[in-house]
Amino acid sequence: MPKLKTHKGTAKRVKLTGTGKITRGRAFGGHLLAKKSKSRKRAINTTAVVTGGMAKNVKRALGVK
Repeated sequence: MPKLKTHKGTAKRVKLTGTGKITRGRAFGGHLLAKKSKSRKRAINTTAVVTGGMAKNVKRALGVK
């Protein structure tokens, strides 16, 4: 079976941690920030962990496991 190519769009959006978890950025932080509260903007600025079936799909797209 041939090697699988990495899905480059996914690779640019997620990061694999040392323990094998997948982190991603949060949405809604690109524009229209004046109307959002400071606490909401801080929450948007943090990373989130991809879990469940979506993590399986992302790992497959990255060619991991």
